[in-house]
Parts: sequence; C-alpha cells; structure tokens
Amino acid sequence: MWALLLTLVGIAFSLLKPWPFKFIVDDVLSDGKGHATFQQWLGAFTPYQQIGVLCGAMVAIFLVAGMVNLITSVVFVRIGLQALLKLRTDLYACLNALPLKFHDERRSSDSSFRVAYDSQAIQTIYNKGTGILGSVLTLIGTLAVMLQIDWLLTLVALGVVPLIIFAIHFYSDKVRAQSTTIQERESAVLTQVQEGLSSVKMVQAFGRESFEVEQLRLRASESLTASLRMTMTSMQSALVVGTLMALGTAVMTGIGAAHVLDGSLTLGELLVLSAYLVALYQPIEALTYTVWALEGAAAGAQRCFEVLDRQPETEDTPNAQAITSATGTLAFENVAFGYNEEREILRDINLQVNPGETVAFVGGTGAGKTTMLSLVPRFYDPSAGRVTLDGRDLRDITRASLRAQMSIVLQDTLLFSTTIRENIAYGRPDATEEQIMEAAQRAQAHEFIMATPDGFCSQVGERGGHLSVGQRQRIGIARAFLKNAPILILDEPTSALDPATEEAIMNTLEEFMRGRTTLIITHRLATIHNIGRIAVLKNGEIAEQGHGPDLVAAGGVYAALWKSAGGR
Repeated sequence: MWALLLTLVGIAFSLLKPWPFKFIVDDVLSDGKGHATFQQWLGAFTPYQQIGVLCGAMVAIFLVAGMVNLITSVVFVRIGLQALLKLRTDLYACLNALPLKFHDERRSSDSSFRVAYDSQAIQTIYNKGTGILGSVLTLIGTLAVMLQIDWLLTLVALGVVPLIIFAIHFYSDKVRAQSTTIQERESAVLTQVQEGLSSVKMVQAFGRESFEVEQLRLRASESLTASLRMTMTSMQSALVVGTLMALGTAVMTGIGAAHVLDGSLTLGELLVLSAYLVALYQPIEALTYTVWALEGAAAGAQRCFEVLDRQPETEDTPNAQAITSATGTLAFENVAFGYNEEREILRDINLQVNPGETVAFVGGTGAGKTTMLSLVPRFYDPSAGRVTLDGRDLRDITRASLRAQMSIVLQDTLLFSTTIRENIAYGRPDATEEQIMEAAQRAQAHEFIMATPDGFCSQVGERGGHLSVGQRQRIGIARAFLKNAPILILDEPTSALDPATEEAIMNTLEEFMRGRTTLIITHRLATIHNIGRIAVLKNGEIAEQGHGPDLVAAGGVYAALWKSAGGR
C-alpha cells in the first residue's frame, strides 16, 4: 500500500516540474501582473530573486521526484526479485517431484534453462506490470492538467493515440512468437554445451572436437538469427511509434504557436503544454515497451507454467497414508507397464516376496528387470494391476514414507559435487561420524577414502569425477548401509568392481541382506546363484523362478543363461 503511495507522490512531483519555468517566462520575463499565487508568494522579491527562487524550486522538485522514484523502483525491484526466488524454488521443487517418465521425455538442460533463465520472466512481468500502474496514473494526471490549460490542444495531442495502440497490438503478437523461438534456441545452445562438456573425454578420444564446435556454432547461429529477427521487430516498432509521437508533437506545436500569436495562450502555457506533451507521450511510450517486454516475458513464463501445471503421474491417492515401518512383504499382482501405449515392457507379472526374503532378477538385456524394480519405490506406476507392500497398494502409501523404507544402490551410482561424507550421509543427514565411518568400512570403502588428501572431507568432483567407477559404487553401497532400511534394492551393485572387492562386498551384502527384503539385479549369475530365489524374466514376463541349482537342473531359460555365462 505504501509503495502505491510513493508512486502517487512521485507522479505529483513529476507533474510540478514544468511550472517553475512557466512562472519565469510568464511572470518574470514578461513583466506581467503574474499569477495571483505567484504574486502572493514572490511578489515582494526582485526579478533576480524571483528567478533564483524558481530555479531553486526547479532543482528541488527534480531532486524530490527523483528520490521518490528511486525508492519506489528499489521497492518494486526487491519484490520482483523475491517473486523470482519463489518461482525458481517452486519450479525446482516441482521438477524434483515429477516422475521419472517426465524427465525421460525431456532434456535435463531444457529443465535447467527453465529454472535458471525462463523463470526471470516473473521479475520482468512484476516490475513492468507495476510500471503500468505508474504510467497510467501519470497519463491521467497529465491529461487533467492539460485539459485545464487548453482542451483543444490536448485533444489534438491525443489524436495519434489510437494509431499508437494499433501499432502496439500489431507488433505484440510478433514479439511473443519471436521471444518463444529465442528461448527454445537458447535452450538448445545450453543443451549442446552441457552434453559436449559432460562427454569431453569421449569427444577427445574420438577426435571429434571440431565436430562438436561446429554443432555449437550451428545452434548458436540459429539463436543469433532469432535474436536479430526480434531486434528488427523492436526497432521497426520503435520507429513507427516514435514517428506517430513526432506527428502529434508537430501538430500540437503548430496549433499552439498559432494560439500564442492570437493571444489565447501565453508563451509560458505553451511551454508547459509542450513539457506535458512529453510527459503524456512518455507513459504511452513506456506502456508500449512494457507491453512488448511483457509479451517477451510471457513466453518464458509460459514455459515455466508448463512444468508447474503438470500433474505428477505417480501422485498419491487422496486417502494415502504415511507409514513408519514395514515388514517387507511385497507383491506384484497382474502387473503390466509400458513407457507408452505402443511399447509394453512388462505384462501379467505375478510375484510374492516374503519378509526378509532375497529375490534376484535375471534375464537378457531389455527383459524388464530394472523397470520391474522401478515400480517398487514408485518411480513409475503400473499401467495395469498393482504392487503392494504389506498388503497395501503402494499408491495408498505416501511416496515419502514409502521410499523411507528402502535403501537403493543403482547400477550408475550418482554422487553430488560435495564431500565423500555428505554423499554417504545423503539418505540419512543426521548420522553421526561413527555411523558414517562404519558404513564406509562395511562397504569396503574406508581404506581408499582415508588414502585421499582430506579423507571423508575430500570433494568428489562433478558427478563423482575425482573417483573411479568402482569407488563411486562403493560409496553408493555405503550410503545404503547407512540408511539401514527394511527393504533393499540392488541394481547391479558390483558391476564395476574387481573380483576380489566384489567377493568382499558380496560377503558384507549377504550379512546386510539378512532379515531384509532384498531385490537384486545382476548379470553376474555366480553372485546370486546360491542366494535366495531367482526370478527369470523374458520378454517382459516371468518365465521361471526358483533356486539357482534347481533352475539349472530344469534346463530352462536360466540354464541357458548359466551355460552362456560359463557358470559365472
């Protein structure tokens, strides 16, 4: 409310700016009787003193108006930045909450661009939107004063306004379309840079540096072309609007000069009207550029709201409840799933996993093993059937409490650009130093961690780039140890480890799996041949299941896999 009050005060002082000069021309230099108020306040002063006072008033009015406008601008900019902060935070939170299917269909760099750059549209919209209020109030105040001085000249000055409004409308549609194109092509530039630099080792290994640079040049050239087109549109629109304003100014000046000659208007009043004409066209011009800026910002805002308006595909049901513990009974009941309607990955899956039982999933590439395990933490929801935990549909359990019951080790261990300690404690940030060290020891990671310069405080680099693949995987296993959840999901947990380390970790994992419901995927059949139950997937269905030696004796799908792997 007080920001609006500041705006009104600033407008009032801006409207006073031409009056000291008007008094100098009409009441001092013309040696007339002067305005009654002028005679009351300054009539006792000499002409030189009157000029001095009026010049001082001129400076004071400009100073006060400038200070008030400065404070107002700072207030609105601060509020706009706070709105930007909230939008970025909400957008990032929404992206984190959206299911993996959403991210599978989109480039991560495009999502990053929306958070970092498209979100800035909200600041533009807020700052320019509040500027509209000031421009409208200035326009109303200026018109009111001009009509009091000479209504005919005021109407003449307003004659070009309909043409200006038409020009604004004509160019605004072009500006929005071209702004959208710029945002999309800038996103493509960011994608090219991100993918190229994240794969720089492969780029250099294959000698493709020139190719990657050329790809970036092409993407950047497309963005440059779009920006040039947008610039040309802005320049054309500015030329049209500026010409219309010049036309209005020329007509009003000509008629006003004629009024001065016939005595119906004083020279000072003409000067005031000329100053107000600038003040009249200035908010109109500001509104013009504001509309175009808002059209450009609307393109970025629309890309942000495309994400914010998207409903999570794995959303909790209205009656979903949080759980604090789980016995670990899992069941797949007539489950089917496909990433799209044309491509079904799983079909008619029925499987019961008892508390504390270990079930390994094996099968050829593309059989659906990882997809099946992804349904358990609800990275995806089945397209048919249901998955249950302790007899309850997973969709009736809040996702946060469901995932709290699970420790997950992925095939591609993901690490954040922070310390080893923070990566191990990521799933349990309140863990003590002793608990973190114990988890590292059990994951056979303590020795190499202590060999680093800063031990557990060592930085792992972007995506763990300072560590080997095997070291990253052991940190991922330590993370699972530390979380100590009743359900353990292992997706190729030892795929990047040497045989000696694999044997040591599997011995530790066997101890860790004891008493926990464990789902494990591996291509190394020897790792799970004698552990628990094996479910063999083929073409998205469970072809057979049982103990490893029994399946070999049965001579089915698993026996063929075992034979091709040479018993490993």
